[in-house]
Amino acid sequence: MLDLPATAGGLSALRAQLAECAAAPQDAPRSLPGRAYTDPALFQHECDTVLRTGWHCVGRVDELEQIGDYLTLNLLGEPLLIVRDEDGIKALSNVCRHRGMPLAEGSGNANRFVCRYHAWTYGTDGQLLRAPRMKNASFDPKACKLGTFHCAERFGYIYVNLDGAPGDIDADLSGLDDLIGPYQPQDYSIAHVGTEIWHCNWKTLVENFMEGYHLSVVHPQTLHGYTPTGLSKKGPFGPGFTSYFANYPDNIPGRGEGAPGLDKEALHRSTLFAAFPCQVVSVAASLLVSLSIRPLTPTSIEVRWTMSVYGDALDGDTIDQRIALWEDVNREDREKLEAMQTALGSIHATGGPLAGPDYEGTVHDFLLWLARQDAQTP
Repeated sequence: MLDLPATAGGLSALRAQLAECAAAPQDAPRSLPGRAYTDPALFQHECDTVLRTGWHCVGRVDELEQIGDYLTLNLLGEPLLIVRDEDGIKALSNVCRHRGMPLAEGSGNANRFVCRYHAWTYGTDGQLLRAPRMKNASFDPKACKLGTFHCAERFGYIYVNLDGAPGDIDADLSGLDDLIGPYQPQDYSIAHVGTEIWHCNWKTLVENFMEGYHLSVVHPQTLHGYTPTGLSKKGPFGPGFTSYFANYPDNIPGRGEGAPGLDKEALHRSTLFAAFPCQVVSVAASLLVSLSIRPLTPTSIEVRWTMSVYGDALDGDTIDQRIALWEDVNREDREKLEAMQTALGSIHATGGPLAGPDYEGTVHDFLLWLARQDAQTP
């Protein structure tokens, strides 16, 4: 592996290391060096390229059931206002066209958005409705509509792309419907939303969630009994996703009946997938958990995670228990990733061999995807 410092020319060196990882023999995959998870120049490069051009999950469709339902977030420095209008769910810029004030905070329902600075008022479609006392020869209300971003609904999730000419989300996720479609993910109902700050690089969480190698070690009490490392199996992958199966031991009961027609294998496992760049998901017969990763700095992320349930198979107490379980699982992962992050800047964090396909093949898929995206960047 190359081992150049991330100083002058360091970005080029790190991009070369990514290409080198991707070119490694199939039977000898390797991980990235630690500086790929700490270097500010590489992080800015990712924000300008692979992250900005990617489709990001921002929530569940059923979080915005009624016209006027909205939620807000900040994605790569862009304040977003996700709102259901008469024409469907839209991704608007949460920035007043007058002086740049955010229009809304948190989530809720509104039939219009009033800027708390000068009372400019916008409809749920982003059109400017009122600009009090505005007398200016250059003022054109029609030209003051809120900015918009590309928005799509897939699998019951809302995806947003910040790029002006985004790639085809269906091409990126080609094959994913064959994998998770039988679960009918669009029919799950939201049961919990949580937001946390994790002090780690965005790529470490994608990689961590998507490999079964750590399950029995990091989660001996929470996950090992149901999804031990030894039963993990690599799943399908496509242009913009990867997956693996966390199979249950034979003596463990399934987790609900789920959607009609689920086969025996689907009922007796959790199917995990990553929709690149920043969504990781676990879907089982009765439970659907998704983590949306929002990169903040080279060493910090905001994690918005949702739990949804299928039908009425789970009662309130069971749902509360599953929420508590996933809070423990997330804590266990966060503690390990934050500890690892403190060491990734070491000169000895040079990257190492990845385990076989059933354990870390998904990590290799992710690195190959990163390398393909980076190769398209001048």
